[in-house]
Amino acid sequence: MDVTLFSVLTIGFVLGIRHAIEPDHVIAVSTIASQSKKLWHASLAGVFWGIGHTITLFIVGIILILMKGEIPGKWSMSLEFLVGIMLVYLGVTTILSFKSIHVHTHAHDGDEHKHVHTHEHGGKHEHKHKRKHVSYLKSMSIGLVHGLAGSGTMVILTMSTVKSVWEAAIYILLFGVGTVIGMLFFTTIIGIPFVLSMKRVKISRTLVFTMGTISMVFGIYYMYNLGVNEGLFNLWF
Repeated sequence: MDVTLFSVLTIGFVLGIRHAIEPDHVIAVSTIASQSKKLWHASLAGVFWGIGHTITLFIVGIILILMKGEIPGKWSMSLEFLVGIMLVYLGVTTILSFKSIHVHTHAHDGDEHKHVHTHEHGGKHEHKHKRKHVSYLKSMSIGLVHGLAGSGTMVILTMSTVKSVWEAAIYILLFGVGTVIGMLFFTTIIGIPFVLSMKRVKISRTLVFTMGTISMVFGIYYMYNLGVNEGLFNLWF
């Protein structure tokens, strides 16, 4: 591997880290991190987002590069619009989930311990706790959507940077590794206040509600900007 190619691939890795902290990415994964009971749960949510994001970018990117094609502008912006819908959905579900946050008091060896929980209720106060793998799957799905929406830009960036398909494959993979590391770092930081507030119901509810509101409002703004300012509605109608 020559120095020039190494430099290009290094830049791809760094761009991947930077790409992970774009507002729509951070807000989307934060809705998952906001409901994490442990810090490593929030961190893994970021990792799974990065994996899903990379999978879509790699598959769609390589197919388009092999076919020497591009995603039409209308389709590209429509996929971006889908991201806005997803952000609104995540915001609404996060806001609704904050109502089910409450405290359980447990006694261990004579000491009382308070734990904040978010779960579904049955008719007899039975609880169905959310399984961790469901949240990770949800986080990966969010990454898949983001990757699909950003695949057009990724192909243009890759084709203007490298000279062959195998170089493009390595470039996209390293870009993906960068996004995984970047999102791991930032979801860990974002998860800290949510984890620290787990024993304080009011603070926990406020943080979760705030995160859900931010996601919903940003999603609406995101769709408005694409539809009106970027002219997507004109392309549709």
